[in-house]
Order: sequence, then structure tokens, then C-alpha cells
Amino acid sequence: MSSPDVCPPPPEVSAGAHIDSYEKYKELYERSVQEPNAFWGEIANDFYWRVPPPQPLLRYNFDVTKGKIFIEWMKGGVTNICYNVLDRNIHEKKLGDKVAFYWEGNEPAESTSVTYAELLKKVCRFANVLRSQGVTKGDRVSIYMPMVIELVVAMLACARIGAIHSIVFAGFSAESLCERILDSNCSLLITADGFFRGDKLINLKQIADEALKKCDEKNYHVERCIVLKHLGRDEVTCDGMNKTSPPCKRLCADGQTSWNPSRDLWWHDLVKDASAECEPEWCDAEDELFILYTSGSTGKPKGVVHTVGGYMIFTATTFKYVFDYHGDDVYWCTADIGWITGHSYLTYGPLANGATSVLFEGLPIYPDISRMWQIIDKYNVSKFYTAPTAIRLLMKYGEEPVKRHSRKSLKILGTVGEPINPEAWLWYHNVVGEKRCPIVDTFWQTETGGHVLTPLPGATVTKPGSATFPFFGVVPAILNESGEELEGEAEGYLVFKQPWPAIMRTVYGNRQRFETTYFKKFPGYYVTGDGCRRDKDGYYWITGRIDDMLNVSGHLLSTAEVESALVEHSSVAEAAVVSHPHPVKGECLYCFVTLRDGHEFTKKLTDQLKILVREKIGPIATPDYIQNAPGLPKTRSGKIMRRVLRKIAKNDHDLGDISTLADTSVIHQLFENRCQIVD
Repeated sequence: MSSPDVCPPPPEVSAGAHIDSYEKYKELYERSVQEPNAFWGEIANDFYWRVPPPQPLLRYNFDVTKGKIFIEWMKGGVTNICYNVLDRNIHEKKLGDKVAFYWEGNEPAESTSVTYAELLKKVCRFANVLRSQGVTKGDRVSIYMPMVIELVVAMLACARIGAIHSIVFAGFSAESLCERILDSNCSLLITADGFFRGDKLINLKQIADEALKKCDEKNYHVERCIVLKHLGRDEVTCDGMNKTSPPCKRLCADGQTSWNPSRDLWWHDLVKDASAECEPEWCDAEDELFILYTSGSTGKPKGVVHTVGGYMIFTATTFKYVFDYHGDDVYWCTADIGWITGHSYLTYGPLANGATSVLFEGLPIYPDISRMWQIIDKYNVSKFYTAPTAIRLLMKYGEEPVKRHSRKSLKILGTVGEPINPEAWLWYHNVVGEKRCPIVDTFWQTETGGHVLTPLPGATVTKPGSATFPFFGVVPAILNESGEELEGEAEGYLVFKQPWPAIMRTVYGNRQRFETTYFKKFPGYYVTGDGCRRDKDGYYWITGRIDDMLNVSGHLLSTAEVESALVEHSSVAEAAVVSHPHPVKGECLYCFVTLRDGHEFTKKLTDQLKILVREKIGPIATPDYIQNAPGLPKTRSGKIMRRVLRKIAKNDHDLGDISTLADTSVIHQLFENRCQIVD
């Protein structure tokens, strides 16, 4: 393990860590999988229960051949997650005056903060508002809001009264919002008038109105829409500026908001007279907490359901250990709350630990390319969690924008959302973290609720690009196409053999889809849909979605592995690889490459890239096609739409639904550039 390709935790990190050695990790891990009832029972005792959960905590069946799939953790235990993340911290831990969130707006001058005590009052007022609007336990509430403190207030208010929140990312279209409202039968919508994304004003209320009109056309009527006045409000500190003082564009956009007086209600009118006290609705541990939609490779999005008790203790525990959280840390997760990362590691996990977090409304390179590092210095952020997409974006601009800021407060860096290529990992480690901050490369899914494969900062020797080892209670396996478990060094399907507390419980309204998608292919296992490689040291490497893997001349190749090789070239900022039909091989590799500023797409470059892939992976992986891609088709959450790239590779203009694309203009350019392919 002395190879330069591994990074042991710095001694000063291990010395103060909750888990300070690999041996300690292994001891706890073995207990967690062999005695899950005792292991998670001790953790559950740290939380408030109106009725303690009975033993055994876990009941489940993963095998479709033996009956209905089910997972139950702590069923019969009665609690409330909002009480545990707010009231418990205030009354038991005396954290009422501690800042829960620093809010940083789209413009650097915009900011505010909220303490735990202030947040509880806001949540109680809005919970009472929801009750006054007829929302009761088990009702579904759709939330379509920008990254503001009121988004946290709305979701926690739902949790407080036992309503089920369904948060829809504020970058989604009216059609997408309508689809999610219909699928979950939401009775009420919470939105905002609008917000700025960089220089662009997003009229959120107008999009929400279009969605509700589409619902009406399908004979489903949402009776109430609560609207937050975000544009032009006065309570946000803006360096003493007034509405006419630039650069606060948000404050200058106090225009007309479309309004339906029979349906629409202003947030501020409703809360001004609402009581700041609200008795929680006490819920069974297996009551539904939220629905969050995730796209499948085919078909409409799946409404993933998570429940109260297991999700609460797992997100709290993963946050504590994966980020080695201590009471004086300031934590920043850059994810939008509209995604599972924002649910688990910006809201519930940090709040359950009494943490102080940064809530960021803006963009990573607006108004300049050093915005993220400026924020880290402003709030003395010690734990930073972001996506490989953001890291690669920032890499394009070099080291200078990073190094003009101190970043001395940083202690741990995290990545989430997709496998990170080694070059980006090393840049993150060497440049951003100055080789002193461990990187936790976390693998998990909307469906898993929390981290399932991850390093622990004080205990794990990391390898760039590897998610390393399983978290407590998680038992991974690698299967071949026949469903046989592979031992030692192996590559195949990543599955899990037993449930952890935060695993999804069902697909909302479609139990059959839940069983078919996750349990039918390999009875007895939860199927992630991801490919995985385990190396000789037992480290796990995520190789990408199975449907993003290629079978070239009988050899299974990972698109992520090829992409990692391509971006090691100094000219390449980003790469995406898809399959392309081949008359002899069956499939071959079609590569899209985005170049760094100042570099030119030439025959010499493509030859170098082919050699690089051959050297890194082998001759079988040599690309047949390499195309210049000034931009890649991405969703608003930053994920590359490889389905669209496969169509472009085949010159097929029937692209299907592209409503979730952040920028549709890249499509035309990519089709035009096909004529410049060097094969």
C-alpha cells in the first residue's frame, strides 16, 4: 500500500476522528452486519422516541421467489423527525442560539442566517399554516422552490405534521412538475415568485402556473398554491443596499406576479398571524416521510419512498462518520435540495447532528470563477461536499482562481453524484485540499437514502477514483450475468445482500415496479443497476450504470473507465463515451470530448487520445470514433444525458423527451460536428 496511487489519512486527522483506524472501522463494521438489531438499536437510543422501537428492529424479505418484498426497521416505534432535528437540539443539547444555516444568495452581497431556535419558530408557524389549509397526516405536498431557507422550512413543516413532502427541483419544466404532482396526488403546491440563476431570471410562479394548468387539463385540480415572495423581499441582508443599488438583481426584479385569487396565497400573509408553537404529529417509524422522483433508464420517473425512523438514524450516522463531524465544524454541501443529496446531506443529516451548514442559491462560477473558494473563506467552511461535474468545471480555469483564496479552514473534501475520474480526484486533493484534506468519494443513490460505499476520513487509505469500502450495515456483492457471487478480484453487477435503515421502501403507487426494478433480476439481492469492480485489496470501484457499459467483442467495458482515460490528456476538460453499433465487434466506442480553453481539435489530438486509452485500458478499448463536443447535453442537475449522445452518434434525430436538458442549443452543434469526426 506504499504506491503513490494511495493516500493514507493525515495523522492529525486520524488523531481527532470519531473512527481513527481501519481496525476500529472493521470492528464496528463486522458488528453492524452480524448484529444489526443491537448496532442500530444503540444508535436509535440517542434519538427521542415517544414509544421506543421494539426488538427485533429489522424484518425483511429480499427474495421475490419467497413472497412479497418488504423492509421494516423499528416498526412500532413512534417519533417525529422534525422534533429530533430541531426541538431535541434546542432543549436537550442547548443549541438554540447556534446557527443552523448561513444562506448565501445568487449575488455575493446577499446573505442571511438562521439559528436553530429561529428555524423552529418558522417551521412551527408554517406547519400551523399547512394545518389551516386542511393538510393532515399522510397528505402529499409538492414543493417547487429555489435554494432558500423557506425550502427547508416547508419540508420540515410537512414532516412535523406527518404530511409527505415531494420536492421537485426548481430547474424542472412545467411538464415535469405536472407529472410529479399527478403521480403523487399532491393536494397543495408550495412555490416562489422567482429567483435568479446567475444573470437569468427564472419566473418560477409562471412555470408553476403552467404545471397546474396541465393538471387541470388532465382533470386533476390542486386547490391551493402557497407562494413565497422571494424577489424584492427586505429581510435578506444585502450589504446595506436598497432596491436600486447594484449588483442585487434579485432585489431589482420586484415585478408583477401572475395570480389566481381563488387558488394562490402569499406565504407572508399566511404566517404573520400563525402561532410559533406546533405540537408534532407522532409517527410510526415506518410511516412515509417523503417521495423523491428519480429517472429510470426507461419509462416515467420513479417516486422513491423513504420512511421516518430508518432514514433519520442512517442519515444522521453517515453524516457524523463520513464527514467526521464535530461541533465546531461549518459544513457546505453544494447540492440542490431538489435532489437526494440535498435531502440527506444538506437538511436531515446535518440538522440531526446539530450542525451549521451553508445553503447556497447561486452558481459555482457566478459572478466569477472563484466564487466557491470565496464562500469557503467567508464562512470558514471545514467540510466541503460537491460533485465531480463541478470539480471538472473548475479545473478548466486552472489553479490561480483557487489559490487566490486561503481555504485554510478546510479539513475534509467530499464527492457525490457520479464516479470521479482519478485526474479530477487528484486535482481536488492536491490543489483544493493542498494534500492535507482526506477525500471521501461517496457512492449511493436516491434509493439507498444515504452513503453505502465510502471512505471514513480518519480510517481509510484512499485510492483516487475508488469508493473504497461499505458503510456500517451495508453488505455488497458482485454478481455475474448468471447471478453467481464473484469472490476476490472481480467485475460485474453491484448488489446488496441485506437492508440498511435508509433503503427505500417502495415506488410510490407502484409496488410491482419496485419489486421488478430492484429485486427480480437477482432474487435475494437489492440490485443497484451499477457495474462495479473489486480490486485485489478489496476496494470497490463503481464502473457506471450497467446500461452505460459496452460489450465489445465479448469484453465488458466501462464507459466511466474510458472517460477517465480520455480526461487524463491535458487538452481534455470532459469526456462522455457511448456505444455505437459495429458490424464486427457488435458495439464500439463513440467518444465525445470537450476541450480546455485554447486547445484545438486535430487529427494529432485524436491519435494521442486513442493511444492513451490503449495504454490505460488495452487495445480492445481503442475508440472507433472521437468527436469534438464544445458542450455536452446535461440535465439541470449536471448529469450527462448519454441516451441523447447515443442518438447523436447514430445520427438519429428522434431524441425523445429532452425537457430536462439545461441547454438544448448544444444538440444542434453536436449534430453539425459529426462531419468532423476523426475515426
